[in-house]
Amino acid sequence: MPRSAAVAPDFWSGRRVLVTGVTGFQGAWLALWLGALGAHVSGLSRREPPADSLFAVGGVGRDVTRIDADVRDFQAVSAAVGECRPEIVVHMAAQSLVPASLRDPRETYQSNLMGTINVLEALRLAGGARVIVNVTSSLCYEPQTWAWGLRETDPLGGADPYSSSKACAELVSAAYRRAFFGRQGTRLATARAGNVIGGGDWGEGRLVPDLMRAAISGERVRVRDPEAVRPWQHVLDPVSGYLLLAQSLWESADHAEAWNFAPVEEHGFSVRFVVEHVAGRWGPDLRWETDPSAPGARRQLRLDSSLARARLGWMPRWNITQALDRVVDWHQGLKRGQDMRELTLAQIRAHQANDQ
Repeated sequence: MPRSAAVAPDFWSGRRVLVTGVTGFQGAWLALWLGALGAHVSGLSRREPPADSLFAVGGVGRDVTRIDADVRDFQAVSAAVGECRPEIVVHMAAQSLVPASLRDPRETYQSNLMGTINVLEALRLAGGARVIVNVTSSLCYEPQTWAWGLRETDPLGGADPYSSSKACAELVSAAYRRAFFGRQGTRLATARAGNVIGGGDWGEGRLVPDLMRAAISGERVRVRDPEAVRPWQHVLDPVSGYLLLAQSLWESADHAEAWNFAPVEEHGFSVRFVVEHVAGRWGPDLRWETDPSAPGARRQLRLDSSLARARLGWMPRWNITQALDRVVDWHQGLKRGQDMRELTLAQIRAHQANDQ
């Protein structure tokens, strides 16, 4: 596999970066990587992270000035922006679970739509930020049945409140980019990635977190639709994409648009493949069965990231088996009581070195 363009330590060293949703799964990986690069990282979150979160067990707080602020609260977001005066913003704060969006759609739209508006409006009024990367989701697209991967120009939509809210966040970002930020010299892009896996993800109703919970507890996990296909990828691959996108935006406003970050294997892999590989890697303590009563989801989701490969020089560095092996290694380390900060940093170093 060709090497991806490199994240540049010299670019990030000393850079003031604001990460919203910093205590979340992807936010914590991003913040730890930025800290290792020497960036001055401020992070927004609306509550203290759970004790089992990556932010907590990985000691990510050592690298971050954390600000208590709910993105649904415009005044709090504005105060936080004024306090940290970011040069670069990565907006990741969100209600990120489809099942939760079905239980409470109003809260999902408040967080994902109004939260995005509050962040962009606070940055518009404050000025000063040169680069904004708004991380949305691969589910922002209108569901399609065709066999090829979805591209950035395909219709937005969503068959549930979570997906719809992410499509709304894309539309809001496009409107702010055209109406305001171009004149202010701010470059705003959106990043779409899906089925991101990695250590420290405990998300409800997600396949790999469910498998890891079952493996650690010794309980049997019930799996819905083993033949569903998804573009699984290790969290460090899309996070490296967000960093490369920010670097490119700093240099050129031509990159202020929407970007997909997805595996090269655009046909994806089935739920069955993931479960069987993880179970084989973990051992006999991980047992599973099909749950025919579980609600269905999109049978297949494919994403085309040829634009990022062609114009950013981005490539995923780990294939599906390498990604799954890193996830299992991380959670086995957690179970053994290893130093999780060092283990997580070691995976970041291995990813940058393109270790197999």
